[in-house]
Amino acid sequence: MRIRVLLADDHEFFRSGFRSALETQPDLECVGDVGDGREAVTEIERLRPDVAVLDVRMPRMDGLTATETVLGRGSTTRIILLTTYDDDSYIYRGLRAGASGFCLKSMPTEELLGAIRVVARGDALIDPSVTARLVTRFTDGLAPAPAPAPSTELDRLTGREREILLEMARGRSNAEIASRLFVGEQTVKTHVSHVLTKLGLRDRVQAVIYAYENSLL
Repeated sequence: MRIRVLLADDHEFFRSGFRSALETQPDLECVGDVGDGREAVTEIERLRPDVAVLDVRMPRMDGLTATETVLGRGSTTRIILLTTYDDDSYIYRGLRAGASGFCLKSMPTEELLGAIRVVARGDALIDPSVTARLVTRFTDGLAPAPAPAPSTELDRLTGREREILLEMARGRSNAEIASRLFVGEQTVKTHVSHVLTKLGLRDRVQAVIYAYENSLL
């Protein structure tokens, strides 16, 4: 099945160019493109695309508010936030809202197409430069003050699952975790799935935020 994609960006030239790129991909389908956040919310709820690529800054409603709105209403559409801006507050707010990806507009087209495929299959993706700033923001204490996690939440995790959570929080991939813990990669994937389910988290990006907010590192 093709991955259904919605584009929302107030720059028509970018929107048109990226739509053309999508249409060259046999596994991707652009089901719509809009120029502001309110239209994005309306079309996401009407079309129910697999992935929506939203510019952070748009008229009438920005991409962050649009993300908070649609995901707050229970939409299953995966959101990639796209921006030319490096403001860390955008990153934190977007990921807290439940966005599955955060990419810079300077990212090559092929990589952005790849990002759509990554989030469509249920994974999360953040541009490496964004990840570095996000981790620095947490470790430097610039994020909102962490609140201790209720013991009942963390008590749901086995010792191994808690270990996996900490490795995810350090930004390690499944392959790297498997190598460090001397287990198979499929075993790591199973543990990751259990961690997300037990803590009620959407994806591993939210798991990283959870670990830092609750002072687990």
